[in-house]
Amino acid sequence: MDKKNIRWGIIGCGDVTEVKSGPPYQLTEGFKLEAVMRRDESKAADYAKRHEVPSYYSNADQLINDNNIDAVYIATPPDSHKLYALKVAAAGKPCCIEKPLSPSYEESIAIHKAFEEKGLPLFVAYYRRTLPRFLKVKQWLDNGAIGEVRHISWMLSKTPSKIDVKGEYNWRTDASVAPGGYFDDLASHGLDLFGYYFGEFKEVFGISLNQQNLYTAKDAITGTWVHQNGITGTGTWNFGCDRREDKVEIFGSKGKISFAVFEDEDVLLHNEKGTFKEFIAHPKHVQQFHVAALKEDLFGGDKHPSTGTTALHTSWVMDKILGHL
Repeated sequence: MDKKNIRWGIIGCGDVTEVKSGPPYQLTEGFKLEAVMRRDESKAADYAKRHEVPSYYSNADQLINDNNIDAVYIATPPDSHKLYALKVAAAGKPCCIEKPLSPSYEESIAIHKAFEEKGLPLFVAYYRRTLPRFLKVKQWLDNGAIGEVRHISWMLSKTPSKIDVKGEYNWRTDASVAPGGYFDDLASHGLDLFGYYFGEFKEVFGISLNQQNLYTAKDAITGTWVHQNGITGTGTWNFGCDRREDKVEIFGSKGKISFAVFEDEDVLLHNEKGTFKEFIAHPKHVQQFHVAALKEDLFGGDKHPSTGTTALHTSWVMDKILGHL
């Protein structure tokens, strides 16, 4: 691998790669998007044409073993992450995997082990660890703006989608793909961010059930935990409410920080000096800073904040909340 020009291949060039994640692999200096793969060959060809990608495949093995591909980004639904990741590891190539790392802690261990044994870089797309909005919160925490952190709480709710109500297929609510449903897809982002802010979780407990019976995955989850440093936390995620709510509150000995994980809102700081709020816009391509950090790591600079090891811990936290461990 030429560390001055790393050629990437994407497995699963679906909606998430159109704007959020695909373009940064083309726009980051030193990176080149060389090939994409999708099982539907016509859709793969269309994507390659529209995004000016030199090659496309309908078979993942061909992309993974292409000598013109140095590293692979897996952007498929979670149930296929292990299948493709183990093949990338066997091919001896660095890899970035969409979050969550897999549908279970057990599969996440297998993925992590495969890359660790070969000494290969493994990253996971928990890109909030690199977004300026959430780094502002980290700056306040690190600078002691609210004193000693005592507790964090997160409430996330949303109304059932039209697809949910109609009973149409959605892999995000298929228990065989995502056992926790929207919890797997959404809550993983926040829980991973809390691990970034406060360090590893020590003890985790949870309750999960399906209140609506609209699909096979869980739709109502509550968790409580304590971090290694003694900071406590609670979270409630319900996907059958009458409104969308997204509120994180971090309580400290001298103040409070509030923000949303998904909504486009100000980050708020309340302490003895007053109330401060700041709006920090996300970039057009939301994984821009995440991909730039990949380059920094692979070119021998600062280490990326979201690795296979950190994502493995997030998988453990999620399985504990869902009662799978």
